[in-house]
Amino acid sequence: MTLKWHDYRYYPYEQDLASLEVAALFPEAQTRQSDTGLVIGGAFDLDDVKRLTYFSGFQYGQSFIPTAQSRLEGPARTGKNRQATRYSTHGLHEYKGKFNPQVAKSLLNIFAVHNDDIVFDPFCGSGTTLVECAHIGVRSFGIDMNPLAVYVANAKLAALAAPETELRSALGDILNSLQSPGSRPLEMVDNRRTRYLSDWFDPSILHTLETMRHCIDLAAGCHAPIFWAVCSNLLRDYSRQDPQDLRIRRRKSPLPGTPLTDAFQYAAERFLDRVADAQAVMDSKVGIGKAVVGDATTLTGEGIPHRFDAAITSPPYATALPYIDTHRLSLVWLDLLHPDRIHELESSLVGSRELRGESRRRALAGLKTNAAGLPATEAAFCAELQQAIGPNDGFRRQAVPTLLYRYFAAMQSSFAAIRPVMRQRAPFGLLVGHNHTVLGGIRRDINTPAHLISLAGSVGWQVDDVLPLQSYQRYGYHMNNAVAAETLIILRA
Repeated sequence: MTLKWHDYRYYPYEQDLASLEVAALFPEAQTRQSDTGLVIGGAFDLDDVKRLTYFSGFQYGQSFIPTAQSRLEGPARTGKNRQATRYSTHGLHEYKGKFNPQVAKSLLNIFAVHNDDIVFDPFCGSGTTLVECAHIGVRSFGIDMNPLAVYVANAKLAALAAPETELRSALGDILNSLQSPGSRPLEMVDNRRTRYLSDWFDPSILHTLETMRHCIDLAAGCHAPIFWAVCSNLLRDYSRQDPQDLRIRRRKSPLPGTPLTDAFQYAAERFLDRVADAQAVMDSKVGIGKAVVGDATTLTGEGIPHRFDAAITSPPYATALPYIDTHRLSLVWLDLLHPDRIHELESSLVGSRELRGESRRRALAGLKTNAAGLPATEAAFCAELQQAIGPNDGFRRQAVPTLLYRYFAAMQSSFAAIRPVMRQRAPFGLLVGHNHTVLGGIRRDINTPAHLISLAGSVGWQVDDVLPLQSYQRYGYHMNNAVAAETLIILRA
């Protein structure tokens, strides 16, 4: 049998992952490289061959059979030489920091996860791992402290599980309701939520948004969260906030010329096209997945199962992204977070940049005494950064050492909390970004993967493999702060 490569450009690590997939799923197979792929000999389960990630298909006798991944990606590809990452429900809602779905899928294969297994993502974000589990009919469970992330993850899973024709009918009912004056809300409710949103949306747009929310509620029934998520993904573009900035900055560019309701209809129809494409590949075998709001440092959350067979995640980067600032409009519009709790939630996230007043003083005291009991290497590194602060370093740079110490402490707590709920020798794959800072005028690299390996080892995890991954180039306002390299860490409980 000959496995054929996709026709897009590969990073070296992708072909390394492809070889690891084959070795895990077909341990007795004999393999050799060919110009177009990989030749393997032996007996195989064709269903396992079809679930390979980094091959477009395989020659079986006189027939060429595409992989499920090739069929999923095909309709979503925007060019022959580009890998698709927004296939299926992955493109429902923008979420900064989410990781490549192909990596999640390949890890499911490398870990030889099958239908009776249950997979855990302790920093599930908007559900990349959970969606990939659903594609192959595997149960999954994720937690995240960001309510919007959990909301979007569950909306993606719900869309995959619902008949696409039923979703089309719901969309038709929504659009009909939008055109009926009788379905309009009588008046805008004057409360803290509405006043907050009024500061960030023109009155006519906010009225349209509230009308859309009302009509979706009336017309979509149990499918309403899916369509609310579609609408939420448009908020930044139609707000007074600069849609290109992760932080809060007033826009200078004009608002889009397309009416919001037209943009919603277009986005919803394209999304349902992707759902239909995915469901055709999955043959109605959808894994049962769920995300809940929870804290990975303590595993507090609703109904977290025990004894997971594998875990896959991309943990937050140390001080890398303002997750709540980026999503605050959606959090408030969807009634997931009271406006007065935005800063409180931001500061509580693992990897948060927010550290002010008394909490900053306590964190600095903890760094100086190593109150969290970090391994010597991590404690010394944070102390070294604290000593490196120069007179010209501003508020945010001065906070980096204490923020990093707090991040290391949270990750150590997470590793300690997760290990007891894993089966013995269960694999845990983490896609981790490197980072850097500038203190005292000198750039200082933060080898986050090495530090996380140290922290995991301190609470009993064993390192199984470490694989460098080349990152995609980032563009825009934040390209200078983008993660330039990533590392795949595989631990064993």
